[in-house]
Formats: sequence, C-alpha cells, structure tokens
Amino acid sequence: QVQLVESGGGLVQPGGSLRLSCAASGSRANIYIMGWYRQAPGKQRELVATISSGGTTNIADFVKGRFTISRDNAKNTVELQMNSLKAEDTAIYYCNAFYYTNINYWGKGTLVTVSS
Repeated sequence: QVQLVESGGGLVQPGGSLRLSCAASGSRANIYIMGWYRQAPGKQRELVATISSGGTTNIADFVKGRFTISRDNAKNTVELQMNSLKAEDTAIYYCNAFYYTNINYWGKGTLVTVSS
C-alpha cells in the first residue's frame, strides 16, 4: 500500500523558516498532484499548496509569497519551504498525493509550532 511519510516539522520562532518534506512509496503508479494541507486545533483542514506533475502550482492566499512548493517526480517527493512564519501557521501539516489511478492518499501529518 502507498505510504506518505512527512518530516521537517518542529518548533520555530515567528518570522523563522522551516522546510517540510514528504516521500511517497509503495506504488508503481505515477502521482498527478502532490500537496500540503494543514489543520489547526478546532479548525477545518485547509489546502496550503499543491503542485502537479507538470509543475503547475496552487497556493493558498494566506501563504502566498511566504511558502513555496516543489517536487521531484522521479523520487516521488514534495517539499514545502515555509518562510516568514506566523503564529497562525501553527498546525498539523499533512502530505497528500493524488495518483493518476484516481486514488488519493494522506500522510500521518507533522506538527509545526510557531511560537516565541
């Protein structure tokens, strides 16, 4: 079965930077869209950023200009570079992969805490 493993979460001060990584494994199928979603306590899960196999990105307005997303199609990895972090960015960040087989997978999440 497909597994998505996130890494890079942790504690960072406001204004700081953090880089999240996600690696997909367990399938020969190719991934159409990879991305990141987040969920803060008491809030709904929301889209942060996605990137297609062709490089098309979709960035949420609340992180545009601060976060960038990239991927390596050959390695089935996706990264989220987060700069100028704010306290409201605190959340569990989940990696997502949507395959060309039309199946969606989620990682277990990695906690990002932005606090002084």
